[in-house]
Amino acid sequence: MNKRFVLLLLLVLALAAWVHFDLGDWLTLEALKSQQAAIDGYFSANPLLVAGLFFLVYVVLTALSVPGAAILTLAAGAIFGLYWGTLIVSFASTIGATFAFLASRYLFRDAVQARFGDRLRRVNEGIARDGAFYLFSLRLVPVFPFFAVNLLMGLTPIRTVTYFWVSQLGMFLGTIIYVNAGTQLARIDALSDIASPGLLASFAALGLLPWIGKWIMATIKRRRIYARFKRPRRFDRNLVVIGAGAAGLVSSYIAATVKAKVTLVEASKMGGDCLNYGCVPSKALIKSARIAEQMRHADRYGLLSASPQIRFRSVMQRIHDIIAAIEPHDSVERYTELGVDVVQGYARIVDPWTVEIARNDGEIQRLTTRAIVIAAGAEPVVPDLPGLADSGYLTSDTLWEEFAARDTMPQRIIILGGGPIGSELSQAFARLGADVSQVERGARLLPREDEEVSELARDALEGAGVEVLTGHEALRVEGTESDRHLIVRHAGGERAIAFDALIVAVGRKARLSGYGLEDLGIETQRTVVTDEYLATVYPNIYAAGDVAGPYQFTHSAAHQAWYASVNALFGQFRRFKADYRVIPWTTFIDPEVARVGLSEAEAIERGVAVEVTRYPLHELDRAIADSATTGFVKVLTPPGKDRILGVTIVGEHAGELLAEYVLAMKHGLGLGKILGTIHTYPTMAEANKYAAGEWKRAHAPQRLLKLVGRYHDWRRG
Repeated sequence: MNKRFVLLLLLVLALAAWVHFDLGDWLTLEALKSQQAAIDGYFSANPLLVAGLFFLVYVVLTALSVPGAAILTLAAGAIFGLYWGTLIVSFASTIGATFAFLASRYLFRDAVQARFGDRLRRVNEGIARDGAFYLFSLRLVPVFPFFAVNLLMGLTPIRTVTYFWVSQLGMFLGTIIYVNAGTQLARIDALSDIASPGLLASFAALGLLPWIGKWIMATIKRRRIYARFKRPRRFDRNLVVIGAGAAGLVSSYIAATVKAKVTLVEASKMGGDCLNYGCVPSKALIKSARIAEQMRHADRYGLLSASPQIRFRSVMQRIHDIIAAIEPHDSVERYTELGVDVVQGYARIVDPWTVEIARNDGEIQRLTTRAIVIAAGAEPVVPDLPGLADSGYLTSDTLWEEFAARDTMPQRIIILGGGPIGSELSQAFARLGADVSQVERGARLLPREDEEVSELARDALEGAGVEVLTGHEALRVEGTESDRHLIVRHAGGERAIAFDALIVAVGRKARLSGYGLEDLGIETQRTVVTDEYLATVYPNIYAAGDVAGPYQFTHSAAHQAWYASVNALFGQFRRFKADYRVIPWTTFIDPEVARVGLSEAEAIERGVAVEVTRYPLHELDRAIADSATTGFVKVLTPPGKDRILGVTIVGEHAGELLAEYVLAMKHGLGLGKILGTIHTYPTMAEANKYAAGEWKRAHAPQRLLKLVGRYHDWRRG
């Protein structure tokens, strides 16, 4: 007969006997107290026999993984006292746990590894490398029941000897505390004894055990992580921030506000991507393009239409003037006045407490610091297309300087990418008079939004004159400088699209190289890997903004910066988990697309039951007056409840309209509160109130209304 089957059968029979004979009734606090006098008598007469039997029973019960080990541990304190009780339980529990571990390994490991080996490969590698550390963590901080740890660790490649000694060491602190509690329980003879200082101290120790364990594990982890580095005795700074975009500026501002000594390092332009290449210049471009569009269609407003005379150099100069007007808000001078030491140069993290700066003035500066915030931002993704490198392509970062030097706008523009950046640029340049082709490999524009939103976006772009080519994959660039073509593949075959300018806008990626992450072993994937507090593998090095993800918005970068800087400066007292529950965003095409929380498609994908409430803008008085009736407000709530799970708004000023819902979601206000709030008439913001009214009307108490109707009929006689 198969040995594994025999062993499994014996274990099943033992557990069945345990249940059938109600043996668990003997392992209760009441049973312990009722038998305490008899047990003390047996122990006084036969101390070695009682100790040996107790040891054997403890080993067997632990090996069988039946409940009751905690009561037995208390009993050890009551019978044998603190010293001998701790000694007996410490070895009995470890031996029993090792038997359970070996049984699990013998019965199940081969089958589990054979079936799930590929999926468990990373787990096995981690156990082989750090198994002792993981096991010690589980033993010291009892997140999982010990019997579950025994069984699951048996499925891993950890060595038996390692398992034994780590378990012995890891369970020792908890054993002492439980045995000590047992010694106090043994002294309870009256109700007044329950409040004795010794007993209260024992139970307080039990409650503090997880916290003590976490503190010990955190200390061990820190020592292990920092072991190869020499910690400075004194520090030049409390905080060094790398990158002066939104996250870096906010982090250094907060540090200076709380009187910390902070250095902000920026290699290029203060203000980062948003001020110089993204939010600000793109919105300035969109405004000029919108005016041109309104001039063409002035007849919609009872005016004579006019063909705008585009002075492209003036349009681009306006954009740079706007950047210049905002620059003082993010300037070196302003932040210096705020108390920030601003250094222009390239920073490299030498060790967890040292940053080396290659200053733009040619000097090398080294600063020691208690904490670091990485806020290096992101850069455009450039696909690996044959011929692209020699095509003179532009990105959302480079087009502003390139176009500023031109007197005329390129007539034929290809924009590669159907996300928010590509869509905004496509519509804007088309409205300024360019022949724009927007190439997107996916099936639709704005793929993160609902399909109906993508269709509205496509209609808006095509209405502006954009040739929207979804389902088209860019293959290569061909031709000479004066006659270049992008070759794309679609369902009908290949096609060549001529261009005068090719703008790559397929997305942005975190800047992960050039400042020392690789040398320190800070883990990166698509972003810098952080925990829920935004700390990297080094507890004093944090990341925020685009470099940390998961969002690439200026407002989310500033939001993260608060958590990163506060945790970096005051984490020894309390740390705060970054809160991503309510993150809004807007795509600034016309009409705008704004969203917060769940979309309808996401709710379906996640299996979240929702009720969808819509209010079309063509019913809104202000939208009719402004000839801005395209769009809607769509609100997702749990069925029958007014709690807001997500909102999508398409329409003029959608980004501004969304703010009311962001506030409501942040503070738990439902649609009923929005409905009960006075909104100025006539405004676009009334759409939010009317959407809430649509929800209320759908949930009107019909039976009560019928009764009220009968009451009024009776009142009329």
